[in-house]
Amino acid sequence: MTKPSVVVFDYGSGNVHSVVKALEAAGADVELTGDRARAQEADGLLVPGVGAFAAVMAALEGARGGELIDRRLAGGRPVLGICVGMQVMFDRGIERGEGVDGLGEWPGVVDLLRAPVLPHVGWNTIDAPKDSVLFEGLHEERFYFVHSFGAREWTLDVQRPHREPSVTWATHGEPFVAAVENGPLSATQFHPEKSGKAGIKLLENWIHSL
Repeated sequence: MTKPSVVVFDYGSGNVHSVVKALEAAGADVELTGDRARAQEADGLLVPGVGAFAAVMAALEGARGGELIDRRLAGGRPVLGICVGMQVMFDRGIERGEGVDGLGEWPGVVDLLRAPVLPHVGWNTIDAPKDSVLFEGLHEERFYFVHSFGAREWTLDVQRPHREPSVTWATHGEPFVAAVENGPLSATQFHPEKSGKAGIKLLENWIHSL
């Protein structure tokens, strides 16, 4: 049986090689490339992201990543964002008082978490809906987070017959969005590739859904 093809979009953000290895371990045929045609054709597209919201957005814009993501989603083709690759899916990010436009796939603002210790680094539990595809068999597991910013509210209003998104939460000082499954667009605030067997299983769940 042919393995699903996944492109890890290489647009100059972060250490992507651990993501490639994790996807391979999860059963995908993986290609690391910035080639937009290859990324458009793949069964799944993974959008990584580390560092500052503004820097990730600038790199994505330079690679016309927003256009690529829009085209895939318009055709119902799966996209998975990780860490800042999730954050940029929202309308706006605020860092040091400066606002930067995101990709606008979801309404909402990403800003500094109100927590006694930042950054939020380490293992944390999640609160996932029972019908989550990503977290099937993983509701009791912990995942590895490295971030100071997050989406503290979920405001997308979905009208029938469209399905309500599956939103997973975690808490560090206050609740924040840890993952979203919204049609072909999914994302995690944590790093599956750094989350051991639970992270590999989550990637398997996503790959099986492609």
